[in-house]
Parts: sequence; structure tokens; C-alpha cells
Amino acid sequence: MKFESLKDNVDTLWDNLAEGWRHLRTATASALTRFRPGERTNLPAAADIDDDLFRPARSWAMLGGDVFEDDSRLVVRLELPGLTKEEIGIEVRAENLIISGEKRFDHEITEGRWRVMQCAYGSFRRVVPLHVAVRADAASASYKNGVLRVELPKAEPGKPLGVSIKVD
Repeated sequence: MKFESLKDNVDTLWDNLAEGWRHLRTATASALTRFRPGERTNLPAAADIDDDLFRPARSWAMLGGDVFEDDSRLVVRLELPGLTKEEIGIEVRAENLIISGEKRFDHEITEGRWRVMQCAYGSFRRVVPLHVAVRADAASASYKNGVLRVELPKAEPGKPLGVSIKVD
């Protein structure tokens, strides 16, 4: 009896961990963005970094974002800390908003060593699916305090789509 109870508890724990991992992967899949260092990224030399886990060619970062919809528009907000507005590219292709840029490393003026490097640097490309048709030619964008805000008027204004299903 005790063995069956222990087995049930382990099974329940495993199911909870697996479900939690699936939820984490689903929730972060679109926010996880790869950064590819280039010639202008300006990273310090590998000999100046003590962080054994730092791999500039494998840099990933979370670029958190929100998508809001009302009757007439979609609003996309994306966190892009460490960039200037001139370093950000925005385009609409097919049913996607594509945001790209390059985050460059700023060297400290003093002498010393980097102990930990957890920020991602380099060029990136983030694709945000648009679930309704938009008028890209009438879109506007602003960038303030590290947050990019893109407003996209809907091609066919109307309330957000939703369907109610009656349970029999």
C-alpha cells in the first residue's frame, strides 16, 4: 500500500513538472530571441571575460511583448532595452510584424575584467504574428524608456473576433 502511494505521488510530481515545462516553453517560445554578434557588436575579447557560461555566438534573450486589440487597431509593445530608436527596424510582411535591430556592447572606460556577462548583444529579428489584416501604410511607432510601441490600424475595423459555443 505504501509503495502504491509513493508511486502515485511520484507520477503526480512528474506530471506537474512536465506540464509546467510545457507551459513555460509555450509561453516563452515567441519571446525567446536569438542575438548574433557581428563586427559592430563591439564585444570584449574572450580573454577579458571570466564567465565560463558566456558564449556570444549562442546568445538568447527574452524580448517580452504585449499585443492589444480593440475595434480599430492592434498595438504591439516590445521591450528593447539598450537600443536607440535609430537601431530599430520595423516592417510588416504577410501576416507578421518584423522587428529587427542590433544591440551593441558599451565598453567601460576603466581597466578591469568582466566576471559575469548575462546580457545578449548582437543583431536580432523578432517576428510577431498578426491575426488580423492591418493597414501597414498607416502604422505608427514610438520608442520610450526601452519599450517600442507599434500601432497598426485594422484594414477592416470591427470588434475582436470571439465565438460563444453553447454547451448541450
